[in-house]
Amino acid sequence: MDRAAFACSTVFFHDYSSASHGAVCLPQGHVDYIEKVESFSYSDFFRDYLIPNHPCVFSAKFTEGWGSRRNWVTRDGKPNFDYLLQHFGKAVVPVANCDVKEYNSNPKEQIPLKEYISYWKEYIKKNYHSPRGCLYLKDWHLYRAFPEQDVYTTPIYFTSDWLNEYWDAIGLDDYRFVYMGPKGSWTPFHADVFRSYSWSANICGKKKWLLYPPRQEEYLRDRHGNLPFDVTAPGLQDSSIYPRYAQSCPPVEIIQEAGEVVFIPSGWYHQVYNLEDTISINHNWVNGCNVAIMWSFLQDELAAVQQEISEWRDTMEDWHLQCQVIMKSCTGINYKEFYNFLKVIAENRISVLNHVLDEEASAKNPHRAATSALGMLHAVFDLKRTVQVLTSLNANEDFKKLNPKSLTPPPEAFLHHLKAAIDTALL
Repeated sequence: MDRAAFACSTVFFHDYSSASHGAVCLPQGHVDYIEKVESFSYSDFFRDYLIPNHPCVFSAKFTEGWGSRRNWVTRDGKPNFDYLLQHFGKAVVPVANCDVKEYNSNPKEQIPLKEYISYWKEYIKKNYHSPRGCLYLKDWHLYRAFPEQDVYTTPIYFTSDWLNEYWDAIGLDDYRFVYMGPKGSWTPFHADVFRSYSWSANICGKKKWLLYPPRQEEYLRDRHGNLPFDVTAPGLQDSSIYPRYAQSCPPVEIIQEAGEVVFIPSGWYHQVYNLEDTISINHNWVNGCNVAIMWSFLQDELAAVQQEISEWRDTMEDWHLQCQVIMKSCTGINYKEFYNFLKVIAENRISVLNHVLDEEASAKNPHRAATSALGMLHAVFDLKRTVQVLTSLNANEDFKKLNPKSLTPPPEAFLHHLKAAIDTALL
């Protein structure tokens, strides 16, 4: 057994299926600060933060070797516009206007990075004012566009990343982003895609995070059931509009300095402010610890779609299939793709257990290599969690209506294969 497997052996085979993800308030809003790299292991993070679904902050020591921290920042801690222009100036990037509300987000446009940096410089010169408003570069897929650049290395704590493992495998998308924005730019109240985990590292600048544990957002809904756009708005004090606001816990507040990394757990709604000119790197990720939360979220999303078009249930041909089409357009995934997602992850874990991963394969599939580095017991844990969720999916009535026996392999046969692989690994 390798070192990573041994270190994790004390935590992977406890029954964590009932880990608390309900309404909680952290004592006095406390968030742990992880100072030293050498004294904090992957199994520490797994046990103390992933499983209980609690936030934490990693010190700047965890990112001090990153190329972006050397090159993207000037000596006085500001964004290095010259370097960014030289290496990425021709890239087209998504930019949101923080001063405009469109539905429950900010409208976006695509512009060249060199145009955005020109705007940003002028915005600073004019004391952070512009007729164009406060523009925030968000959700830029820099990793996908510039894979050869020395930007950062994902910390080991976040390497069990099923979302990016799957989307890299099918070659269509990823959930790795760069954010750049001036002082005063912000992100409205939201929870992350698929109710995933996220981690966010400040390359330079400072952020303020307002976090609400799962279920606390229910107290913030207005009388029509809508969540607020801005949780700091004075209107939330009006009980005739927000009747349950007084019952909510105060948000957990984090001030994130340059170099630090914030871990945001599954289903924690949050709102984020840039207190200075700031650049950050963000990943959304799912793994065996929270894939059941993702599955629960998908069931809620489908139920919402079914409710929305329920009046056509008896008259629309293939109504159930249409619900899946609408769900994918709104959410980014449907039940058949979720099955494929679980299949890709499980097949990679079986490859790890079968010791078929040589150096050449590692170079081609860094996700599988990362799983191998975490050890055999982590791969078994992932398979056991996949079996739990796949069993629930296979028993789901809406999934049954999609003719799952036509899938390759059929879910029943695949479940049998996974259980056999787990039994063999534990012999």
